[in-house]
Amino acid sequence: MRIGVLTGGGDCPGLNAVIRAVVRTCDARYGSAVVGFQDGWRGLLEDRRVQLSNDDRNDRLLTKGGTMLGTARTHPDVLRAGLDRIRQTLDDNGIDVLIPIGGE
Repeated sequence: MRIGVLTGGGDCPGLNAVIRAVVRTCDARYGSAVVGFQDGWRGLLEDRRVQLSNDDRNDRLLTKGGTMLGTARTHPDVLRAGLDRIRQTLDDNGIDVLIPIGGE
């Protein structure tokens, strides 16, 4: 199973800790790969992604504020084409589950 994660809306404390927890849990409990989409929903619209792994870099996320994925206040649901593009990006990357973190 492949999991997608993104952070949307305004920046706030704790986002990196949540990303870390998602990566650790998906790896340890389910053996699932995690793909991070950069700059919130915009990353899904533009297919900008990074592979997230459960290694030393993941542990260092706890000491950094904000979100290592970046965030944006993009509203893809305004246009039907935005939702269709997101669906296509998820399909193209084999994403089974999407975990959006944050507001908006």
